[in-house]
Amino acid sequence: MKANRFNGWIRIILVLCAAALVAVLFVPMWRIELSAPQYPEGLVMLIYPDKLGGNIDIINGLNHYIGMKTLHTADFIEFTVLPYIIAFFALAFLLVGLSAKKKLLYLLFILFIAFAVLAMVDFWRWEYNYGHHLNPDAAIIVPGMAYQPPLLGYKQLLNFGAYSVPAKGGWIFIAVAVVLLLCTIKIWRGTKKNMPAYNFPVHLIAFILLPGITSCASGPQPITAGKDNCHFCKMGISDVRFGAEIVTGKGKVFKFDDTHCLLEFLKKHEISTSAVKNTYLVNYSEPHQLILVDQVFLLKSELLRSPMEGNIAAFDNSDSLAKIQQLNKGNRVTWNDLNKP
Repeated sequence: MKANRFNGWIRIILVLCAAALVAVLFVPMWRIELSAPQYPEGLVMLIYPDKLGGNIDIINGLNHYIGMKTLHTADFIEFTVLPYIIAFFALAFLLVGLSAKKKLLYLLFILFIAFAVLAMVDFWRWEYNYGHHLNPDAAIIVPGMAYQPPLLGYKQLLNFGAYSVPAKGGWIFIAVAVVLLLCTIKIWRGTKKNMPAYNFPVHLIAFILLPGITSCASGPQPITAGKDNCHFCKMGISDVRFGAEIVTGKGKVFKFDDTHCLLEFLKKHEISTSAVKNTYLVNYSEPHQLILVDQVFLLKSELLRSPMEGNIAAFDNSDSLAKIQQLNKGNRVTWNDLNKP
């Protein structure tokens, strides 16, 4: 009988996971942030286990103009059943921790992961229906346009940027899932002979540090002519050589067709300075390359004729700048010169 049970700190961890899931009932699980020039502080929709919150009334007013159905807690059966499902899993974690039965641990892992997958599929279906099934008599109709928010990450929707991420409850849920996975692997490996050693504490610490590591790894995205639009002027990007980009600490990317648009975006404080992680300019000589603004060499010339008449080209070295300067007479400038308050 002892071979079918587990002991030690794994039992304590499972009990703590049960308490964490109870906490999920009282905090938002997901958040969708909307940013636009007319809403510089942004709008937020919070999804709790049992209700919608945040700036939901304002968002509903905007949705009405583009033909989307308004959002109401009563329209979603998920808000009725989800608290019970979360409570069930909290109780299940507690019982498995107290009973310490390996088979129950394996069953809990399968059920928990299956529920997580089904929940994300249901969330995507919900977003798809609201983003595609539009009122044909809406005040604003853009042919072929759909307004489905991203399941995870960032997406441009007309002049709104939509950013979808887990909220506190979501991160707790993810943490519990990973801890459960590590516990299951630990117990399963213990039943097998000749398996390599598995250091659970080390893996758990690595998981805790993972969000910080991934956020630090977020970087720029390639700018594609004919596909990407400028976040400031909303024009399609046709000449990548003058492009620019901002990457926030959360990994959100803002693309621009001209240094002029980037500078105006910053001057109008459409994003807080503290939110900006890095700012990049496209290398005029190598348009596939993005250069950090504190490493660029800049040439300003009226002969460059950039899309929005910023007429500034960026280079990664002074020799490349000098070659273009011979063909396009102008002056060398610095990023600090351009970005003065």
